[in-house]
Amino acid sequence: MRYRRFGKTNLHLSVFSLGTMRYLASPENANLTIQKAIALGINHIETAPAYGQSESFLGCAILAGLSIERSQLYITTKILPNANPDQLEKQIDQSLERLNLDYLDCLAIHGINTSEHLEQTLQGLSGVEKAITDGRVHHLGFSTHAPLEVILAAIKTDLFQFVNLHYYYFFQRNAPAIELAFQKDMGIFIISPGDKGGQLYTPSETLKTLCDPIFPLTLTYRFLLSDSRITTLSLGAANPHELDEPLKVADQDGELTSEELAIFERLNTQKIEQLGTDLCSQCYQCLPCPEQINIPEVLRLRNLTIAYEMTEFGKYRYRMFENAGHWFPGRKAIHCTDCGDCLPRCPEQLDIPTLLRDTHERLKGKEGRRLWE
Repeated sequence: MRYRRFGKTNLHLSVFSLGTMRYLASPENANLTIQKAIALGINHIETAPAYGQSESFLGCAILAGLSIERSQLYITTKILPNANPDQLEKQIDQSLERLNLDYLDCLAIHGINTSEHLEQTLQGLSGVEKAITDGRVHHLGFSTHAPLEVILAAIKTDLFQFVNLHYYYFFQRNAPAIELAFQKDMGIFIISPGDKGGQLYTPSETLKTLCDPIFPLTLTYRFLLSDSRITTLSLGAANPHELDEPLKVADQDGELTSEELAIFERLNTQKIEQLGTDLCSQCYQCLPCPEQINIPEVLRLRNLTIAYEMTEFGKYRYRMFENAGHWFPGRKAIHCTDCGDCLPRCPEQLDIPTLLRDTHERLKGKEGRRLWE
């Protein structure tokens, strides 16, 4: 296991963190997963009240005793934005009680996903500051699924010491946020690269062939671990066994090899060849859409589906539109009215309405909701 400085917190975190959204089968399963993660060198655990009984299960494991000193185990939990300082402080105390802790190493505002969330957080921040002053919270950050502009605005407040965000080989829109956070010496935590990064634990045959001889999940971990600006990657193991494969690369944090670079070049060539003149470059100039369709994300899923046959991942993400609120905003592509508003703004001169309809036909399916809704 390698360890990296988590920005200005000055904590040294393992390059993989245990995310606790999926170990909820039972307290026993959670305890075994936590114990194995620690035994394998993970020293950072991330939880949240919104993750079902995650905090309580972690609290039970802590109460039962862990094979690591508390001073060497770093725990992050997250609380929802709130303009009321008393409510924020109350959320902190409730988390501490469930976790059987008297302090949190890190506290993140959970889901600064809109400008309104940022404003609410700024209004209520005195409640968190009180907890920082008396030692209940050591370091403050935020997690986000927001548009890039909101993420940059939150970073520029200089109120946060770390950020949890999405950034993967197959989604590099947030690259400017990574760089700005690094410039401001913030810790950088990547959310769910195995799952949100493409469901790469079950890759398509096409993707496996393109990445051969490296497994796609390993390759995405290497893409992130090779970036020294990034501190840690979330590993949301559902059970102890799911820790084994990812942590085989926990010591592989050097620069990308020539073989890995060649695979990334192969992936890029495949995308260009398969999509041709229908390739969306993800410039985001097509927004805003009058029908609130998240055009770039819809077309990103189309890119991945056609280039790499990542159809199941595309369906998984596409069905979240209209079902996940601000966590995954935007309406499904079927709502396009052919208004043409986006067309003159597209530098590739794509026939966006036709591509939206095509994506809907490829990816429509059962709807899904988030765990906590």
